[in-house]
Amino acid sequence: MGGSSPCASCKLLRRRCAKDCIFAPYFPSDDPHKFAMVHKVFGASNVSKMLQVQPITPHPSELGHGHELPVHRRGDAVSSLVYEANARVRDPVYGCVGAISYLQNQVSQLQMQLAVAQAEILCIQMQQEPVLPTPEMDDSDHKSFLLHNHLPQYLNFASSSNVIHDSLKRESPLWT
Repeated sequence: MGGSSPCASCKLLRRRCAKDCIFAPYFPSDDPHKFAMVHKVFGASNVSKMLQVQPITPHPSELGHGHELPVHRRGDAVSSLVYEANARVRDPVYGCVGAISYLQNQVSQLQMQLAVAQAEILCIQMQQEPVLPTPEMDDSDHKSFLLHNHLPQYLNFASSSNVIHDSLKRESPLWT
C-alpha cells in the first residue's frame, strides 16, 4: 500500500489494503481503470494466483509446469494482463489475436504497396535511360535489353493505385 491510500484493487473490491497486498505494486490507486479491466476479464482471484509468491520447493506434481513467476517478471505479467484485458473488452472473441492479425494484414498490404511503388520507380528509371542493343551484347545483355524495353508494359497493370486500393477495400477483416 502506498501511503494511506489503498491500491486500485482494494478500492474496487472495497477491502482494507494490507501492507503486503499483492496488487499494490502493480495497481496503484491513481489508475483504477487498469485493475477494473483486468478484474472484469480475469477476476481478482485469478490475477492474485498469478502474482502470488510460489513456494521455493513446489509440490512434486507442480515441478516443470512453469507455475512460478519470478518477482522481477511480475510487472511484465501485469502489463500483459492489462493489454489482453483491454483487447478482450474491445474484441471479446479474438482479443489480442484479432489485433495481431489486423496488424499483420496491414504490414502485408503495405509491403505490397511498397513493391508496386518500387517497380514503378524502376520503370521510370528505365524509361529515362534507354539502352539500344548492339552486336557486341552477349545473351545476358540482350535479356537485360528486353527486360528494359518490355518491363514497363508488364508492370503497367499495377501502376494504377486504384487496383491496389480497390482490392484492399474488398477485403474484410475476420475479427469484425
